[in-house]
Amino acid sequence: MSKTTRATQTLDRLKITFTTVTYEYDPNADRIGLQAAEAIGEEPRKVLKTLMAEVDGKPVCVVVPSDHEVSMKKLASAFGGKSAHMMKPADAERATGYHVGGISPLGQKKLVPTAIEITALEEPYIFINGGQRGLQIRLAPKDAKDALKAIAAPLIA
Repeated sequence: MSKTTRATQTLDRLKITFTTVTYEYDPNADRIGLQAAEAIGEEPRKVLKTLMAEVDGKPVCVVVPSDHEVSMKKLASAFGGKSAHMMKPADAERATGYHVGGISPLGQKKLVPTAIEITALEEPYIFINGGQRGLQIRLAPKDAKDALKAIAAPLIA
C-alpha cells in the first residue's frame, strides 16, 4: 500500500507534521470508522470519519468522531443553511475522487466547505482518512482544521 496520496501530498505542501498508520480495512464492517479505530487501537472519538453531505443543495464535507452520528439540523445551521442530507456514495466518490471507505477531507478533487466537530479540537491528536482504504493520518486537530480551512462547530447528534 502506498502511503503517498493526494491527502498526504496536501499536508506535505502545507508543511504540516503528520504520521501515517496502515491497518487491515474490512469492507464488510457495519461502521467503517469504528472498524478503523479498533484496528489501529485508538479511541473512536480520536478517529474521525469523513462524510459528504449537501446543505441547501450544495456539497459540503463533514469530519466527526467515528462513534457519533451527524445531526443534519446542526450541520445545516453550521453552514447557515435550512436543510442538509447525506450525499449518495456514488456522488461522494465523484465529488472527491476517492472511494467510499477511503474518502479523505484532504486533497479532494473539488474544494468544498468543510466543518469539523468542535469537540475533536480538544484532543491531543486525531486521525483522519489518508485517502485510501486502510490508511489513517495522525495529526494535531488544529493542523487538520487549518489545512482544511474548516469551520469548527457542534455537529454531532
